[in-house]
Amino acid sequence: MKSEIKVFKFGGASVNSAEAVQNATSIIKMFSHEKLMIIISAMGKTTNLLEKVADAYFQGFNYSDLLKENEDYHLRLAQQLANISPALDITPVQNVLADLVKKLSVQPSGNYNQAYDQIVSFGEILSTTIISAYWKSMGLQNILIDAQKYVCTDNTYRDAVVDWDKTTSRIQTLDFTQNKIFLTQGFIGGTQDGFTTTLGREGSDYSAAIFAYCLNASEMTIWKDVPGLLNADPKYFSETQKLDFISYRDAIELAYYGATIIHPKTIKPLQNKNILLRVKSFVQPTAEGSQIGSFDLEQSRKIPCFIFKTNQILIT
Repeated sequence: MKSEIKVFKFGGASVNSAEAVQNATSIIKMFSHEKLMIIISAMGKTTNLLEKVADAYFQGFNYSDLLKENEDYHLRLAQQLANISPALDITPVQNVLADLVKKLSVQPSGNYNQAYDQIVSFGEILSTTIISAYWKSMGLQNILIDAQKYVCTDNTYRDAVVDWDKTTSRIQTLDFTQNKIFLTQGFIGGTQDGFTTTLGREGSDYSAAIFAYCLNASEMTIWKDVPGLLNADPKYFSETQKLDFISYRDAIELAYYGATIIHPKTIKPLQNKNILLRVKSFVQPTAEGSQIGSFDLEQSRKIPCFIFKTNQILIT
């Protein structure tokens, strides 16, 4: 049986500046009377930056400039939000940055993938720490939870496999009768030994689908910088068309062949419980966007879809 809970996922582009965070906040306020589970990615290009830190750390190179760039970016953004809302305390952000430095002070193990996950995951931890604190300072009450304690995985670092039984039992302990808004990190989970894992690059969509599945959510919405699910990448095609409705099967096929707007693992958990997936624009939040669900619409298949791949090599 479906719950009343809605799952929202905000990607890096939707929270990459103080103005973007304010915009995401205004969207949440539109739905603040609802029960919301919100999944947030790292801000902007933080994951790329922390990947460089992880590489340098593991290889024994100097990463101090990269670390300073990461610290300056997040503290500057947090301070800009504090200027808007003086009640915002940036101390928790400083504490997370200190935790990252402490993590890097330990000699790396011989497992690069494990070291990668422990470092790169700080992007999501920083973004959710900043946003949760900002929302509270604005009177938007929320509970920030640690995804590592709820998304239970094996120790396949950088592409962890979810233990669905354990994950479901933990996520279902969240009490939405007392708190309407819960907030957590996308992309990351945790092993039973307490190590951080990641779910694969761009895995925050998958994280949102995991929470939607486990909570029997009524629907899930991915907030993007495009008006919905388009039939081609607007970076390469000037005249794109929005797909208003599309079936789970067609969405899986598009993802399989390389459409980047939806993570390939995202659809299946939603399909298994017939949870509607919306793709909407954070620029125009009241616009309809696209819907992915149990649709059998020949009309949507009349619009051809184009998937553009670069740097391909054909071997015969």
